[in-house]
Amino acid sequence: MVAEEDLVAQLKQADSQSKAFELLINTYKERLYWHIRRIVLDHDDADDVLQNTFIKVFKNIEGFKGDSQLYSWMYRIATNESLSFMKTKARKLGVNNEELHDRMAQNLQADVYFEGSEIQLKLQQAIATLPEKQKLVFNMKYFDEMKYEEISKVLDTSVGGLKASYHLAVKKLEKYLIED
Repeated sequence: MVAEEDLVAQLKQADSQSKAFELLINTYKERLYWHIRRIVLDHDDADDVLQNTFIKVFKNIEGFKGDSQLYSWMYRIATNESLSFMKTKARKLGVNNEELHDRMAQNLQADVYFEGSEIQLKLQQAIATLPEKQKLVFNMKYFDEMKYEEISKVLDTSVGGLKASYHLAVKKLEKYLIED
């Protein structure tokens, strides 16, 4: 595997950019897909947002300064693209974000790409009821196993605030799952 600094350097050079971008996609597409999928829930939407994420990465790689890891930078782009997508989708449907997430959570049962047990379905439906920030923090901490410091860089939020959001999310999920 190519070191991250070398990959970034190759991405910024015209003669090696194409091959380096292919390597970047192959290395990160699955992790980014699942991060996006946990936000937008739908497989086709996740594919679209992933494609938009890689386009933005490609267009903006020159602006990557290396202050954070490449993956953290892409993760932030994927998060922002996902949230923008959800806002646009809610606006097109004439609903707010909460109503959109409720609809999407209900649609999980009919999603042929959802490969989960009844318990996983209930968990995803419970997560869909969380406020946006708690949902993001929970997904990043629980599913992506990110450290609070990494999440802090992606969401530009204090570690203390993230811990509080995660704790509240866990409590709400416990309540939802026990009552259901």
